[in-house]
Amino acid sequence: MNFGRSTHTASSASTQQRPLPQGMPAWLAPMHRRLADLVERLPVAPPSFVLARALDRLLLPRLPADSAAALRGRVIALHVTDFGIRVKLKLGPRGFEVASEQSEAALTISATSEGFIRLAKGTDDPDRLFFERKLLMQGDTELGLVLKNTLDAIGPLFVAARH
Repeated sequence: MNFGRSTHTASSASTQQRPLPQGMPAWLAPMHRRLADLVERLPVAPPSFVLARALDRLLLPRLPADSAAALRGRVIALHVTDFGIRVKLKLGPRGFEVASEQSEAALTISATSEGFIRLAKGTDDPDRLFFERKLLMQGDTELGLVLKNTLDAIGPLFVAARH
């Protein structure tokens, strides 16, 4: 999977393959796919910065020391396939940091927005999403297992507010 700047050919191919967000009306599909293709070409720094700050609040205080040691300095790329959002993060000495666009990811996790939300809420575990083909991991499988076991141990990153 290429996380560099997309070319026109790659963009055209992804337009046909890009999943639509759950509940999106079919008539919005062409516009959504064009917009998501544009988003996919944007730099990774802004969404990576936002996610790093969120993980500093939601995950870092609950992160076991052995998991933190395994993650420290390793670049993890996330790709929200239905919206084209890409992030690259690493755990540094003071928390999560933006990894450079050019840095090679040790682990890449791709899923739809629904898949990432289900994972963060704890409604489904990574194994289920993987076997449903809603989550794809590429790269260092040992690092992937560390992340999976950490999420299993700490539980949901956030819980939806009840009305």
